[in-house]
Amino acid sequence: MEVSKKLDYALRMLAEVVHAPEGEVVSVRSVAESNGIPYSFARTIQHEMVRAGLLSTTRGPHGGMTLAVDAAEVTLLDIVQAIGGPVRNLERSRTNKSSMFNPIWDEVELLAWKCLSAVTLQQVVVDGMAPAAREGFSFEAVPVAELVSELEALE
Repeated sequence: MEVSKKLDYALRMLAEVVHAPEGEVVSVRSVAESNGIPYSFARTIQHEMVRAGLLSTTRGPHGGMTLAVDAAEVTLLDIVQAIGGPVRNLERSRTNKSSMFNPIWDEVELLAWKCLSAVTLQQVVVDGMAPAAREGFSFEAVPVAELVSELEALE
């Protein structure tokens, strides 16, 4: 799995739309400008998110984007898979398909899948939550400050 510019920009664009007052249309140009996203790339990403069912658009001089899904229902995994492709996509050794390390990469992919499916767009954007690993490698949404404290304690 790679966090591409396209995926990063798509998440930023969705965050702007989530923060807009309910029913308000958000201009692609304004989102692109406020996030440093090239406008033509933002338009391409917008079209992809419409095809994926994440956004709806309104045409015209006062047109723009609105969320087509419930931010409290759509997980980061849903968004990553819609924009970036499948999570199960770590590069494997091209020379040794039966490498003893492949089961490790499989487990890393599973953990990424669990992590991204543990939080919704609303939890991240509105509630300030992030996925955190718990005993047994399960993940739950926790306040970002709590996660930062746990990471600092490891240092």
